[in-house]
Amino acid sequence: MCSERALLDKAARGCRDSLRRIYETHKDHLLTLARGLCGDRSMAEDIVHDVFVVFARGLPGLRVKTSLKGYLSVSVCNRVRDLARAEMRRRRDPGRVDPGWADAAAPDAHAADAELTDRLRAALEHVPLDQREVLLLRAQAGLSFEEIARHQGISSNTARGRYRYGIDKLRSLLNSECER
Repeated sequence: MCSERALLDKAARGCRDSLRRIYETHKDHLLTLARGLCGDRSMAEDIVHDVFVVFARGLPGLRVKTSLKGYLSVSVCNRVRDLARAEMRRRRDPGRVDPGWADAAAPDAHAADAELTDRLRAALEHVPLDQREVLLLRAQAGLSFEEIARHQGISSNTARGRYRYGIDKLRSLLNSECER
């Protein structure tokens, strides 16, 4: 089994098999992260594909200082942020068409899992994006608060606070749903 660094070096030299292995290793995690951030399966797939296209094009000069999983996870978050900013600009300009990028996702194959997943996804959509990002980078990507802080340009205490506030918001939303 090739190490992550060896795969990156081979991919940078044009080895398609290495690039495919990197994609196969990380795509499920990145799709879950993107879907958690934007709430739409199709949009999440587009985001992950966009990230990998940019990643593949930039491989020859790329210097990954963290884990590849962390690097790609932050790239997904950045792409979601870019799309959210573009969406805000479109909403301010009434002449443009709103694509509705945050529509609810389709249910999963298993009914019980699908219901829980949909409830969590719906609750996540009500958590502010900066808190949602920290929650998902911590839970999905396994990044430390220090890594998250570095990537977002904030202090690690701010990252911890956003995580705590995000968890509290999720708990509140899910508890209020149970009380109905």
